[in-house]
Amino acid sequence: MVRDEGGRVQARDRHDRDARKWVRQDQVDAGARPGTTTEESAELKRLKKENAELKRANEILKAAASFFAAELDRPHTRS
Repeated sequence: MVRDEGGRVQARDRHDRDARKWVRQDQVDAGARPGTTTEESAELKRLKKENAELKRANEILKAAASFFAAELDRPHTRS
């Protein structure tokens, strides 16, 4: 890392950028910097996945309900 004219630390390569990202995330996790913590990010990811699963299940249930409703509406003949 190097300092620019304003005294700010600048990343020179990918490893420096990664290190700065890890430091920033650690500061967020410690409460020293605003942002989304690692724990909050993991919870959000889990909730998004759960939401997608529930949407898929809801679509399946809608299709099944539609199928069975059509079966009930169909005239039945007795043999």
